[in-house]
Amino acid sequence: MRQTKNSNRLRITEWILQGYFLYTSVLALVLPLSIEIRARTVCVNLLATAALHCLARWPVGRVSLVLRNVLPMGAVLLCYQQMGWFAQPQTGLELELAWVHWDRLLLDEYALQSAIEVLGPVLPGLLEFLYLLTYAMAPIGLAILTACGRLDRADQYFALYVASGVAAYALFPYFPSEPPRTVFPGELSSNYDTVFRQFNWWILGGAGIHTSVFPSGHVSTAFGCAFGLMYAMPDRRRHGLVMMLAASGIAVATVYGRYHYAVDALAGIVASVLATVTCICIFRLRTRV
Repeated sequence: MRQTKNSNRLRITEWILQGYFLYTSVLALVLPLSIEIRARTVCVNLLATAALHCLARWPVGRVSLVLRNVLPMGAVLLCYQQMGWFAQPQTGLELELAWVHWDRLLLDEYALQSAIEVLGPVLPGLLEFLYLLTYAMAPIGLAILTACGRLDRADQYFALYVASGVAAYALFPYFPSEPPRTVFPGELSSNYDTVFRQFNWWILGGAGIHTSVFPSGHVSTAFGCAFGLMYAMPDRRRHGLVMMLAASGIAVATVYGRYHYAVDALAGIVASVLATVTCICIFRLRTRV
């Protein structure tokens, strides 16, 4: 089984995280935030950056390998939660009122909701399960790399995943908005309250942030995992294609479940595509140096 060799330089994934932490540190000083939040952001970012450098210099071994392959998944959660610290009071619903227009066309006039519910709770339940699966996409991808003996390509996988996530999160402060399930309660809502739907609402009720829903972080990270797996294992694209199907289902689920507007899902896909292209260019440049 192939394993990655630890080196004394940061991975591309770790450079992306470091860049994001620098960005949020500057943002914390620019936004009208309390001194407490500014201090918390800068201190957490300094500690996170120091941890990245310490791991990069850790002697080669199984522990360092595991830590460097697990760190990106925890770091993405931190990146997401940081945007919750930056939430600002909303003064209107201009964005939501503009975005919901396209949802009404898609779900009602174009009958997407009816098509999804044609088999009763089967497809609604599947979509809600896929939405719940978003949180497991990154570790599933890592497990596939491990099973295929391709941990030497973990940086390629995680770079696309992390870049896709932070590309979406970085835009949150510029599009303050709330999800359709809270702004338009009951409108275009699913007719089937499955157990997966109840669990999703419970998770978002406790762990969701109130900064923005544009672009969709669920969609961007899901597609980032799919693109990352395809790039990391070009000789075994079937794994990435299966994950791509799951990511597509998650994109539909975000709109059908009223977690996001359709434009959020589309923007999440665009953010992931742009992040993927950028990362691939960086990897190609790095191999030439």
